[in-house]
Amino acid sequence: MHQALATRFGKNRRSIVAATPLTDDQIRSVAPSIFADEKHSSRSARYSYIPTIDVLRGLQKEGFQPFMAGQSGARIEGKEAHTKHMLRLRHADQIVGKEANEIILINSHDGTSSYQMLAGCFRFVCMNGMICGETTNDIRIKHSGDITHNVIEGAFRVLDEFDIVNEQRDGMKSLTLNRGEQAAFANAALHLKYDVTDLVPAPVTEDQILRARRPEDRTDDMWATFNRVQENLIRGGLHTRSANGRRATTREVTGIDQSTKLNRALWTLAESMRLLKAA
Repeated sequence: MHQALATRFGKNRRSIVAATPLTDDQIRSVAPSIFADEKHSSRSARYSYIPTIDVLRGLQKEGFQPFMAGQSGARIEGKEAHTKHMLRLRHADQIVGKEANEIILINSHDGTSSYQMLAGCFRFVCMNGMICGETTNDIRIKHSGDITHNVIEGAFRVLDEFDIVNEQRDGMKSLTLNRGEQAAFANAALHLKYDVTDLVPAPVTEDQILRARRPEDRTDDMWATFNRVQENLIRGGLHTRSANGRRATTREVTGIDQSTKLNRALWTLAESMRLLKAA
């Protein structure tokens, strides 16, 4: 039986994460655009259309399996079946202890995205996925030529760069931060997420986003600090007050673009702090 955790429940849920490879039905339930049978009508004849599911089939033959699927909402009527979507895939030899290296595949069939491939990391203890910052090169593949072959080739190029990801992650785990350094990291992270000014503070505090959600994260190393901050900012649910003083909670970051941008920025911030401390 698949153990899955959806970030949104009900008819409007748009992503799903599972402990075992996702089935087609699970993927279709949250990201039907992956199965789109034609390109959006706005695309020209030069647009080479291959459904994302066909590309996934090619990746599965090479040993990659999907463990997360998601799809953006559509603001324009008629684009629901073609909008931007994301898959997080793992190769069998990329499960390393408490984490797994992942290849993140982003695409759309409405012209808003080429095939994009990024390096990621998944923590089993919290079912939480991160995206590496400037660690590896983005791979972008246009909707032309032999798309399936190019995407598979790109996936193996990302695999080749995971040694760098492993080195950075191990370096973060071996680095201890004092309370002041943790607060400085959290403060910088708040500035990445919110438009903080002298007159408009962040809706939550450094202490709130440094708070551990489980015993495993109650350590002072860079990796645990980064994970606490990342999870609290992405997952939301932190208590705050609105501009009129009413009680509120911070929202989960669910958009593909917003999540990707913030995740990558947080990884880059953590890696920069690691290098600064190591100097």
